[in-house]
Amino acid sequence: MTCSLGKVYISEIAYPAVRGLLGSCVQLMVVVGILLAYLAGWVLEWRWLAVLGCVPPSLMLLLMCFMPETPRFLLTQHRRQEAMAALRFLWGSEQGWEDPPIGAEQSFHLALLRQPGIYKPFIIGVSLMAFQQLSGVNAVMFYAETIFEEAKFKDSSLASVVVGVIQVLFTAVAALIMDRAGRRLLLVLSGVVMVFSTSAFGAYFKLTQGGPGNSSHVAISAPVSAQPVDASVGLAWLAVGSMCLFIAGFAVGWGPIPWLLMSEIFP
Repeated sequence: MTCSLGKVYISEIAYPAVRGLLGSCVQLMVVVGILLAYLAGWVLEWRWLAVLGCVPPSLMLLLMCFMPETPRFLLTQHRRQEAMAALRFLWGSEQGWEDPPIGAEQSFHLALLRQPGIYKPFIIGVSLMAFQQLSGVNAVMFYAETIFEEAKFKDSSLASVVVGVIQVLFTAVAALIMDRAGRRLLLVLSGVVMVFSTSAFGAYFKLTQGGPGNSSHVAISAPVSAQPVDASVGLAWLAVGSMCLFIAGFAVGWGPIPWLLMSEIFP
């Protein structure tokens, strides 16, 4: 609910000139949270890490009590005075505000999916989210430490933190340039980088795992014993480099942009 509603809420309260920047900040906060989890994992066991994870949602619950409803929603409920008051609270003035089109308050019906203005954004939105999740980023992030251990990297915990830092930095870069570079260009650039990096990553494991392929979850969860140690150590830079490049590429485009477009392309 937070992932879907947070973007919509931000897009409806943000000033148009910085809407892309603020929309991207949701993904930036996600990767900051991942980095903080990596850092906290150095000093806390998993039980206390779970307790620590309760703190941000509690703060969000408290602070949202002081936030207004979005002006667009209030207008669709014919509460114009409250909408203008919310707008003054959020922006300081009503300058730059555009009223939602007539009919925006109508409810959604499945029959509307026959209209091109509905089903085209719907297909695009679902496809963007599917491609984002199928890119493999969750497997890379969740198994970062294990991957570095299999690559015989000296300090796998430190390597995981480095990956988290890279993701934060490049997500921040994407947020800053998104309104100037455009969404489509960054998605294409991000896709090219991810294809190149995953190809190099796969090549590394192909070169270091000489035996026949087994199921992927067994290979990723247990140390690789079939490969020569010298080959793995000598090519460790390829695993680390391709993984960092993948994270950077994902963070620039396919990380923040699909979430942002979900709040921009729908009528």
